[in-house]
Amino acid sequence: MRSDKFKAYKLRLAGRSYNEITRLLKVPKSTLSGWFADLELTEKATKRLKDRVHVASLRGLIARNKNQTALAETRSREMYDRGEKLIKDISKRDLLIIGTALYWAEGYKRPVVIRGKTRTSHRVSLTNSDPDLICIFLKFLREVCKVPNEKITIWIRYFEHQDPTYLLNFWQKKCNIPYSNFRNTLQTVSISSQRKKSYNSLSFGVAQISVNNTNLYHEIMGMISGVAKNK
Repeated sequence: MRSDKFKAYKLRLAGRSYNEITRLLKVPKSTLSGWFADLELTEKATKRLKDRVHVASLRGLIARNKNQTALAETRSREMYDRGEKLIKDISKRDLLIIGTALYWAEGYKRPVVIRGKTRTSHRVSLTNSDPDLICIFLKFLREVCKVPNEKITIWIRYFEHQDPTYLLNFWQKKCNIPYSNFRNTLQTVSISSQRKKSYNSLSFGVAQISVNNTNLYHEIMGMISGVAKNK
């Protein structure tokens, strides 16, 4: 028997794979296939081969996942940049539509009924936890609706674990609203979290923007109706 064939048998019976034997002995896998055609492996050798295949599969899966993750991140970044470029500068009419849509989605719209009678006075009020959304709505109030800063009131709601002073300073700088426009900061508890601290959500609490102007309320409701007619 050829010395390399004998070595190949020993390696195969030890549970070595075709690739390993080819690498060690420089014997083609086609030759090994012929040599090992009638070879019966021990249970130990079979287990080693199965374990090796399993490990190789896991390594391949991890490598593919890493590659797919990198591709997904690149694709996400490209689509994000593409979307951002689609917006560019916002015109006054764009701001009109955006502000109307924001109020349609997040603003106070339901008439207040007291003792069976609907109140005739209404305030414009929008509540949200997203600082950028709040800033865009304030821009809408100032530039489209011509509401002066002194007519805008803000309430801040926060959770038990949050610092109200920090939140007040944050929203004051973010909104560019004087401290005098802020009313009582209210503590609230998340019902969904059953009094658990919401560390990962609502990081800046919740801001409520309010303008006590019935005419503006009805005008914005008309804007919403105008948008709705374009469905």
